Amino acid sequence: MVTVEAAIAVSALLVAMWLGANGLTAVTEQMRCTDAAREAARLTARGEQQRGEEAAGRIVSGADVVIDTQDDAIKVMVSKRGPLGLPLSARAFAVPEPR
Repeated sequence: MVTVEAAIAVSALLVAMWLGANGLTAVTEQMRCTDAAREAARLTARGEQQRGEEAAGRIVSGADVVIDTQDDAIKVMVSKRGPLGLPLSARAFAVPEPR
């Protein structure tokens, strides 16, 4: 009887640790998406949109980067599937620098 209870307790502990590790990974990837969006918006505001896309791709591998440039605003959206298929995304906005 004790063996079965110990097996269930160990299994529950392993599942909790696995979920915690995936949660920590999701938080880390979300922060990377935020950093990538911010960096892409900053570089695009300086007139270096291609470098912004490349930088975002290096910061978050496998992410979709969408840069929308208008006359007075730059919008960047970085999205990715996180652990367990969770959708992760971040947006950043910038104003183009005068030339």
